[in-house]
Amino acid sequence: MSRLQVVSGKGGTGKTTVAAALALALAREGKRTLLVEVEGRQGIAQLFGTEALPYEERKIAVAPGGSGEVFALAIDAERALLDYLQMFYKLGSAGRALKKLGAIDFATTIAPGLRDVLLTGKACEAVRRKDRAGRFVYDHVIMDAPPTGRITRFLNVNDEVAGLARFGPIHNQAQAVMKVLKSPETAVHLVTLLEEMPVQETADGIEELRGVGLPVGRVVVNMVRPHHLDEDTLRAAAEDHRAGVARALSRAGLGGARRGGLAERLVEPLLAQAAEHASRVELEREQRAVLGELDVPTYELPLLGAGMDLAGLYELAKELRKQSVGE
Repeated sequence: MSRLQVVSGKGGTGKTTVAAALALALAREGKRTLLVEVEGRQGIAQLFGTEALPYEERKIAVAPGGSGEVFALAIDAERALLDYLQMFYKLGSAGRALKKLGAIDFATTIAPGLRDVLLTGKACEAVRRKDRAGRFVYDHVIMDAPPTGRITRFLNVNDEVAGLARFGPIHNQAQAVMKVLKSPETAVHLVTLLEEMPVQETADGIEELRGVGLPVGRVVVNMVRPHHLDEDTLRAAAEDHRAGVARALSRAGLGGARRGGLAERLVEPLLAQAAEHASRVELEREQRAVLGELDVPTYELPLLGAGMDLAGLYELAKELRKQSVGE
């Protein structure tokens, strides 16, 4: 299993929820995972019901069974640039003075590529970091990344920077980051729903990632709804069975089947719901077929109802473990 797990997806598909559940699923049997946020939305803090994450790694959860730990970090581009200046140029207090003057914010605002370099670089540093005994500090780093539409440029920006800066610490840092991102240590997972637009964006994202040599991991089909009707019932929903349905409702004690009776009045809304369900099942079947042509393994996560809380995250983590996450 790759040590850096990048999670992206079209807006509204639940990529942050999937990233959080993945972090919990991988933090098993004494493992330590780091869940990284790069968009400044504090979505991870909201999911885990904690205070806003600072620019430091903080323990936010334990894995099911209590033997693994999940840490989280909200990467701030300005702070990351100060770290970078100290690491390579030993600016120290001079770097802090630049921040007070607004130079740091100015640099990250006018050069969005620089911002992405800093964010990806901080995540890759966490992947490579070792303790004094030479062991990796984190077994897995999970990045809640930008949406599918810009994930390729976000991850590949270091390649562009390495080409522009031919030598020096910036060139070396960019090359080191790309060495991690384009290696088997990394997997980019794309989250989708069984709907046409998210599936198409997922297909486009996979093509773009492969085009620049970034490693595609899995497609995570999120919020999968159960099918309440079997195939025979779905076919029957498209036919005219009003009289038979009315009689069945009447036999079940829901009023008389005669015209105008309660059972007869229930027929139309029931058949309408059945037809809507049948239409959704057919659409989902079509989108599954499209995903099947992408030649990418998949995970599936169920729809858990309205909203998402910590108990829901643990349930999704359990589902991922059932599908051999981390094996």
